Amino acid sequence: MKSIYIKSISTLLLTSISTFGLTSCEEEFLEPKPLSSYAPEHTLTNAAGMQAALVAGLRNMRYEWYGDSPPIVTELIFSDVAVEGTTDKSGPAQDLNLQITPDANLNSTDTNKIGWFWYEGFKGIKYANSVITRIDEVTFESEEEKNAILGTAYFHRAYRYYRLVHQFGDVPLVLQEFEKPKLDFYTTDRKVILQKMKEDLEFAEQWVPETADRGQVPKGAVSHLLTKVNLALGLFDDAIASASNVINGPYSLMTSRFGVDRNDPAKNVVWDLHRPENKALSDNREAILLVIDRLALEGNLDGGIQSMRNAVPYWHSSVLQTPGGNKGTSDKVNIPIDQVSKYGRGIGRVRATWYSTHDLWKMDDTDLRHAEGNWMDMEDLVYNNPDLVKAGDPWYGQNLQKFRSDGARTTGDTIRTWFSWPHYKLFVSDPERVQAAGGHTDWYVFRLAETLLLRAEAYYWKGDLASAAADINAVRTRAEAVPITEADVNIGTILDERARELYYEEPRKTELTRMSYIFAMTGKPAYNGKSYNLENFSQDNFFYDRVMEKNEFYNKGVMTIHGDEYTMSPYHVLWPIPRNAIVANTQGQINQNFGYSGYENNLPPLTDIPEPE
Repeated sequence: MKSIYIKSISTLLLTSISTFGLTSCEEEFLEPKPLSSYAPEHTLTNAAGMQAALVAGLRNMRYEWYGDSPPIVTELIFSDVAVEGTTDKSGPAQDLNLQITPDANLNSTDTNKIGWFWYEGFKGIKYANSVITRIDEVTFESEEEKNAILGTAYFHRAYRYYRLVHQFGDVPLVLQEFEKPKLDFYTTDRKVILQKMKEDLEFAEQWVPETADRGQVPKGAVSHLLTKVNLALGLFDDAIASASNVINGPYSLMTSRFGVDRNDPAKNVVWDLHRPENKALSDNREAILLVIDRLALEGNLDGGIQSMRNAVPYWHSSVLQTPGGNKGTSDKVNIPIDQVSKYGRGIGRVRATWYSTHDLWKMDDTDLRHAEGNWMDMEDLVYNNPDLVKAGDPWYGQNLQKFRSDGARTTGDTIRTWFSWPHYKLFVSDPERVQAAGGHTDWYVFRLAETLLLRAEAYYWKGDLASAAADINAVRTRAEAVPITEADVNIGTILDERARELYYEEPRKTELTRMSYIFAMTGKPAYNGKSYNLENFSQDNFFYDRVMEKNEFYNKGVMTIHGDEYTMSPYHVLWPIPRNAIVANTQGQINQNFGYSGYENNLPPLTDIPEPE
C-alpha cells in the first residue's frame, strides 16, 4: 500500500526544520503525530475519505494567520507595508542582509517563518497528491462527484505552488504520491509549474461546485486563484475572463450594513465586514474562501488569531511616559480605564510603515477604512496608569502625546510603541485571556474586493486604464473614498488600494514578487520609469525598488534600540531554500537562489514535466 507521505520531500523538509535550532518552546511542533486517522488504507477508499484528506489541506492552510508570530507576519515584513517591530533583542528579521541565510533559523516565533512556508507548502501538496494519485482507485456515485473532488485537490496543490514560486522561485515539481523514499528531486522552472497549475485549475473550474459550505472550496475560489496564475503567466485576457467569472457570479461587495452590529449607528459596513461573527454569514456575499476557527469548534487553533498581540503597538510599555515623566499606560484590566479589552495587549511585532499608516490616506478624509472608530492613532489612546493619580500627574485620562513641551519624545522606542493601526480589522474579542491578544475568528483567504483589484491589474497590464479605474473605484466607493480617474492608474495605484483594503489579509510579499516577475517578463516600464528583465531578476527588480521607495526603515538604515539595523537587498525578492533541504537531496539537485550560499552549485532548472514514476 502506498504511504500517505511524499516520503523524501517530507524527510528533507522535516530535517530542515529539525536542524534550524528551534527554541525549546517549539519542540512540541517537531514531535511525530499519529496519522492513523489519515492513513490511506483507512480513509482514501471512498468519496468521504477523499474529502477528509482535503480537510487536512484546509487545516494546513489556515495556520498562516493564527497564533503568536504567525507566518503572515513574514509576508508583511518583506514588503512595503510593515517591518518586524520587536526591538528588545536580536534575532527577529530586521537586518535581512545578515539574518536571512539558507542555514539560519528560518522557522521560529523569534526569527521568521520562511522555513514554515517551505515545509507547509510541500505538506499541503502532499495532501493534495494523495487524493490525485488515488482518484481512480475509488468508486464514486458519479463522474461529477469524482471530478469535483479531483478539482478541489488540484486547487489545493495549485494554491501551494502559486505561493512557493513567488516566495522561492524555481522549486521541485511534485505531482504524485511516492511508494518509497525518493532523493533525486530536481528544480523545475517556475513558468512550467505555473502552466501546469493553470491547466489543473481550468479543469477544476469546470467541476468544483459553485456553492459550498463556508470553509470549503467553491468554484469562485478556483477562478480567483486561476486569475492570479493567469496574471503570473502574463495571460491578461485570461485573467480578465477568470476574474469576471467570479465578479459576475454569486458574489457582490457588501455595501449595506449587516450582521451582529448592523443596528449600531456608530459603526459602518467596513466594520461589519470584518466582524468575526459576520464573515461566514450567508448574508455576506463578499466572502469567497474562508478559513474557520471558532471558540467552541472542535479542533480549533490554540491561541486564536492573536492579531492584536502581533500588529497593535506596544502601547503599554514602560518606556511610554506622560509629558511629566511618569509611566503613562497600563495593561491591566481591573482598572478604571481599561484599554486592553478595547484594543488588545499589543507587542508591536508587525510595525506598520509610514506609507501604510499615513501616506495611503492623504487622498481624502472620507474613507471609512480610516474613519474614527475603525482606525486608531496613538493619540486616540489615553494615559490610563492608575499610579498617575497617586503621583498627581495631571495627564491621567488625557490623550497620549508624542512630544513634551520642550520637544523631547515621550517614548524611548517609537518603532515598537508608536504607530497607527486598522482597529476594525485587527480587533477580535478574546474571552479566553485576561489580557486580550485576539481570540478565535474566521478569516478571509479570498474575497471579492481582491478579485476586483486583480481584474483592475489585468486591465492595467493591457493598457485599458478606464476599466482598471472602474474596478478600483468599486472598492473605493464601498469605502466612501473619492474615486480615482483613468489618468491615476498605474501599478502603484493598485498596490496602494490593495494595502488599504487587504492589510493583514493578503500575502504582500508574494504579490509584490508576482508583479515584479510580470515587469521583468514584459519589459513594461514601471511608474518609476524603470524597465526590468528576467536575466538579472534577483539583482534588479521592482520588488526591491518598491520597498525602498515606501519603507522608511529599509531605505534609511533605521536602528532598533537593541542596535540592529534594518537592511534589505534586491535578492530578497526570493527567499533562500533551506540548506538542509538541498543537502539531504543526495541524488538530485534542488537549486539555491541568487544571493545565498550554494547558488554557485545550481544546474539549469527542468523545463519539461517528467513522466510519472
